[in-house]
Amino acid sequence: MKLKKIVILIVIAGLIVAVKVFGLDQYLTLSYLKGSLDTLKALYRDHSLMVIAGYFIIYVLTTSLSLPGASPLGIAGGALFGFWTATVVVSFASTIGATLACLVSRFLLRDWIQNKFGDKIAKINEGIEKEGAFYLFTLRLIPVFPFWLINLAMGVTKMPLFKFYWVSQIGMLAGTMVFVNAGKELAKIESVKGILSPSLIISFVLIGIFPITVKKLIAFYRSKRGKTSGAPGDVP
Repeated sequence: MKLKKIVILIVIAGLIVAVKVFGLDQYLTLSYLKGSLDTLKALYRDHSLMVIAGYFIIYVLTTSLSLPGASPLGIAGGALFGFWTATVVVSFASTIGATLACLVSRFLLRDWIQNKFGDKIAKINEGIEKEGAFYLFTLRLIPVFPFWLINLAMGVTKMPLFKFYWVSQIGMLAGTMVFVNAGKELAKIESVKGILSPSLIISFVLIGIFPITVKKLIAFYRSKRGKTSGAPGDVP
């Protein structure tokens, strides 16, 4: 078992090093993806399934290896595939990648992550103990901690992997839709005037205000739940 862990660690480390050494991370930037959009669209028209499959695999690898680039990929997906197709593809790719990252954390990197991010993980564990899956749902809606850190931190908790998957799938869906919609609008820019189009401005405003709005809604929900649980006749 120990030998298997070492082999898997070597493979993961090798993939991350290869990305850095060969500069593959430059292909995950929004500027590159935007500049290559016409080429990618032409390829998508001719080989739709192949492009979707390739995009899906790249997204899963990016998130499972905790590499930067998930957000640009999500926006680019909206520009390339359109809103609904991109929403489905990004939703499943991001959740599967996040679950794989959690799995790697749980079985391979538990001690290292505990030592590296112990203070943050303590807060997450406290939240999990108090509110269970709802706490993970809240973290997915409100980016209090980075996306990749949530994946790794959850690996050192006792939350079942399947519960982590479905809560993440639901919790990340709204945010995925906001980013995908921004990408859909970004694809329409053909001039300087397009940058100031109302639909694009609204899309990026949504990205900015979405976490704040959700935070207030969750605070309201918790306050209502607190009042209900404290009502006369409730069993403590």
